[in-house]
Amino acid sequence: MNSASSIHIRALALALLFLAPAALAASKTLSRAALLDKIRGGWAGQMIGVAYGAPTEFKSNGKIGEWDLTWKDGMLENTIHQDDLYVEMTFAKVMDDLGLGATTQQYGEAFKVSKYHLWHANAGARRVLNQGIAAPWSGHPKYNFHANDIDFQIEADFIGLMCPGLPRESNKYCDRVGRVMNYGDGLYGGMFVCGMYSAAYFESDPRKVVEAGLRCIPARSEYGQLLADLLRWQAQYPNDWRKVWQLVQAKWDKDDPCPDGFNAPFNIDAKLNGAYVAFGLLFGGGDFEKTMEISTRCGQDSDCNPSSAAGVLGVMLGYERIPAKFKTEMPQLENRKFDFTDYSFNDIVTSTEARALQVIRMTGGRVTDREVVVKTQTPRAPKLEQWSPGIPDRRIPASDPAWTWTGTWRDDRGTKVSEAAGSEAVLKFDGVAVAVIGTLNQLGGRAEVYLDGKKQDLQLDAYIVPNTHDNVLWQAYGLKPGPHTLRIVTTGTADSRSQGRQVAIRDACVYRAAK
Repeated sequence: MNSASSIHIRALALALLFLAPAALAASKTLSRAALLDKIRGGWAGQMIGVAYGAPTEFKSNGKIGEWDLTWKDGMLENTIHQDDLYVEMTFAKVMDDLGLGATTQQYGEAFKVSKYHLWHANAGARRVLNQGIAAPWSGHPKYNFHANDIDFQIEADFIGLMCPGLPRESNKYCDRVGRVMNYGDGLYGGMFVCGMYSAAYFESDPRKVVEAGLRCIPARSEYGQLLADLLRWQAQYPNDWRKVWQLVQAKWDKDDPCPDGFNAPFNIDAKLNGAYVAFGLLFGGGDFEKTMEISTRCGQDSDCNPSSAAGVLGVMLGYERIPAKFKTEMPQLENRKFDFTDYSFNDIVTSTEARALQVIRMTGGRVTDREVVVKTQTPRAPKLEQWSPGIPDRRIPASDPAWTWTGTWRDDRGTKVSEAAGSEAVLKFDGVAVAVIGTLNQLGGRAEVYLDGKKQDLQLDAYIVPNTHDNVLWQAYGLKPGPHTLRIVTTGTADSRSQGRQVAIRDACVYRAAK
């Protein structure tokens, strides 16, 4: 080899070294039949997983569930009525109707007019969307105190399913949809789950699938740190998921800021429940039933977690390799519409396949009648964003001397209620954040809020649209450590849709600064 050729080869090697990872990504091929089988496996896995865990949901909080988890005939029918499935189809419908360029605001508008029951971050989002606050602010902690909750994580699966081998595309759509109801770790939950779905199309090792999902989120996020701990501990104790569960429990199952889990075993935080999804995949060894069992026994949101785990594994295996006993009801169900949707199982599979083919083409891949060639992508995490109100410190009931009540408040089983204008509630507290907890319903009224003597832009509005279940009347965070005074003054007014003027306050959750 002459010196000129040697120099040319070294220069070429150096240029390749600095090419963006996406430019070096391999092209991978799937037959159209295999792609469809994996999409069917992902949707069926979600259905089977949520049916399997449904009887146990939040019945084992802060401890391992020791139930009899026998699969029984008739269990799968319940999935037609499960929010784990029909909520994500709201957003799939937006994509199908408006195209893949649909905006966060358009997803928010569809969510705003939905009629099904919602809780936590989903409820917080639909509530403020109906108050005129558009997405993405509907998922921001300024307006949605549940921003770190599990919600987007359990309704993001449809995005991963349409992005085979394309985690950057998956993250792009997650960022648009997930900000309707979540932020920070709550958003990363969907990105993690979808990153696993994306990897599952071309990977047979569950650990590598979990690692691929982790690379889709910032390593320095709390969510990323938890998953890194889990992967390290699983490598140390590969045959003892219960020991690893105890390690995760001791370090990570604490300080859930959600008022429902305030200093209580209940934890609907996205990252802890996301770890329980990963538990099933890591310790299940590719066994479908064992994967669901472990995710379910981890506890907390123990129907959503096996649903996502079984969905990811369903893609890895494909529909045909899911054990037959879990699919006996599918022929009777596959053309039934899921509640509140235009989709049956067969419809959503067809819709997902069409979107997947479109995404493959848009990213430089090739689609023929017989196969798809995917120009695969390496994961790329978004910029770090984190939010926490602080460490749960003290719950102050309405009967506590820290509250002062003037005007026409009446006591209703520990809740102070007023409908008239000019009633005042004053709370003196010491902390860095506060959430006022009470009743949100179709009788709700309004109040002005003053913090340390300054009128707040964020008004208290206790009206909420039907089937929307929340209890955070008003919140503030990022306060200077030390004493604060909160004053709430009822206005005797309400949203035009309200049938009353009630402001009903039960207590306040106060948070202290993290050390």
